[in-house]
Amino acid sequence: MNITAGSLLSQINSPADLRKLSKDQLHQVCEELRQYIIDVVSVHGGHFAASLGVVELSVALHYVFNTPYDQLVWDVGHQAYGHKILTGRRDAFPTNRKYKGLSGFPKRDESEYDTFGVGHSSTSISAALGMAMASHYKGELDRQHIAVIGDGAMTAGMAFEALNHAGVANANVLIILNDNCMSIDPNVGALKEYLTDITTSPTYNKLRDDVWHLLGKLPVGKRFTREMASKLEASLKGVVSKSSNLFESLQLRYFGPIDGHNITKLTDTLQDLKDIPGPKLLHIVTTKGKGYALAEKDQTTWHAPGLFDKITGEIFKKQVDRPQPPKYQDVFGHTIIELAEKNDKIIGITPAMPSGSSLKFMMEKMPDRAFDVGICEQHAVTLSAGMATQGMRVFCTIYSSFFQRAFDQAVHDVAIQNLPVIFCLDRAGLVGEDGPTHHGAYDIAYMRSIPNVIISAPMNEEELRNLMYSAQLEENTHPYVIRYPRGQGVMPEWRTPFKAIKAGTGRKVRDGKDVAILSFGHVGNFVTEACKELISDGLQPAHYDLRFVKPLDEAMLHEVFRNFSKVITVEDGAITGGVGSAVVEFMSKYNYHAQVKMLGIPDKIVEHGKPEELYRECGYDPAGIARATREMLREKITVTV
Repeated sequence: MNITAGSLLSQINSPADLRKLSKDQLHQVCEELRQYIIDVVSVHGGHFAASLGVVELSVALHYVFNTPYDQLVWDVGHQAYGHKILTGRRDAFPTNRKYKGLSGFPKRDESEYDTFGVGHSSTSISAALGMAMASHYKGELDRQHIAVIGDGAMTAGMAFEALNHAGVANANVLIILNDNCMSIDPNVGALKEYLTDITTSPTYNKLRDDVWHLLGKLPVGKRFTREMASKLEASLKGVVSKSSNLFESLQLRYFGPIDGHNITKLTDTLQDLKDIPGPKLLHIVTTKGKGYALAEKDQTTWHAPGLFDKITGEIFKKQVDRPQPPKYQDVFGHTIIELAEKNDKIIGITPAMPSGSSLKFMMEKMPDRAFDVGICEQHAVTLSAGMATQGMRVFCTIYSSFFQRAFDQAVHDVAIQNLPVIFCLDRAGLVGEDGPTHHGAYDIAYMRSIPNVIISAPMNEEELRNLMYSAQLEENTHPYVIRYPRGQGVMPEWRTPFKAIKAGTGRKVRDGKDVAILSFGHVGNFVTEACKELISDGLQPAHYDLRFVKPLDEAMLHEVFRNFSKVITVEDGAITGGVGSAVVEFMSKYNYHAQVKMLGIPDKIVEHGKPEELYRECGYDPAGIARATREMLREKITVTV
């Protein structure tokens, strides 16, 4: 399908082109930009509602500020599609999130307009403040620095830390709070309630009216005099002091709230704020999914809906003629309810991912036992630890990549105290189109280094259920990691009876004599496929499902190394420090001699693409495993440990 941009948008190849237009033309630019995003995403896929909500802001920012000299930092990046289109990537936008195409998030080596690479939440204020302080040090006093952060991202501790510093830093930074009551799911917590109060209370509306009445009298395009700035500050503090503004208390000049979809108001406001030095915060109110009615009504579904008919709103689903395996996340979501119905000590915790992790099912059925704590992984882990001290069996479900933020808490608050918190790490391994900021590549390596921790991975849905069942039993007294990938499993009939699995026990999937292939987790299914191909070639590979990388099944590994001189390990994680490393450490400890080939995520940043494209690139898709096996069987033993 040939998608063309509107008459004005088609002429904008850089923000410099945008700034040639009159202010009266910006309304049309916004309409064309919004329509172009809808057209492309409906056909090619990607995140959707977030970028629609900041179309006017994207246009206003690039119209008012001298980007890229003025530095713009987008938080997360779901909302940066309009920014990308306006900064020279319009024609390439249909390749967004595709293999070798544009990244779905701002990326420094993709464009000079992407000043900071993002994908996770709540980093924008720290990054923009760092840039502003560096500019001040270098004497670039005319340079502007803008951080755009959503109200969901503002709940993270890192954002508060940055606000606390920004208020006392001698730096020219503008923080734009994009308030739409949403991240992926609806926002939670006291900050949400506070922002709601700001946008609805008469006192804050009076503050808004006073401030903008004063700004309206100032000459546009001219610098504030000291007297004007002083008058503005006095007006602000005089009203704010009556209602105790959080941001003002941190010494940030607060402006707003204003309508984030009023392009005229936005451009006028930003133009005036350019001339106010120091740290300041502009509060804008927007609607996620603005301009597409279905996305405005159901913002969670339309966060990233996949392909859809833009006219009817029908979201296209893959047509299948037989029952399909469920997603691992849904197996988790339904299984935890089954377990909780039998064990009243079970609690579910997630940091802002109730839909993504499928904890939403438990939150709906057992709202007093399942909690979304906001975008704050550190808090989620220590909260879980606190509950564990009181005898609760807490399933803390976090995306593998996001769990990296809570490493310190996992060590100090859980492992050192040997608390039996159960970490269900969703999206482990290569996740696909979201790319390197979301790949769950490192959890095996960093968690394996921590004492007391059990680390497991299921090869299928039945094993996931059994691992969850085993982790919540009273006899388990250790932190317990269960990692599983994004997407579907392999068992359409997955509701199997629970069976306990002893920690540190693997299983032999098939006998063989030529080579032993040791797999960890879902990639064992890739090995099964590879074995079929190898058997058709007359080879006889053995396949072992480790299930645990800590503790290892030493009895099974003794069997492997007594009987095989060639061993291949396969993991959906970083090879460095991962499963293969654990196996080689075992081999060295017991003085075995064998040739070992490790397959997994190599020591490089793997970019975005479909999962199968990335598995192939990294060499551990079924074809890659079969190829590596054939190559090994042709080689002489050259490596001994």
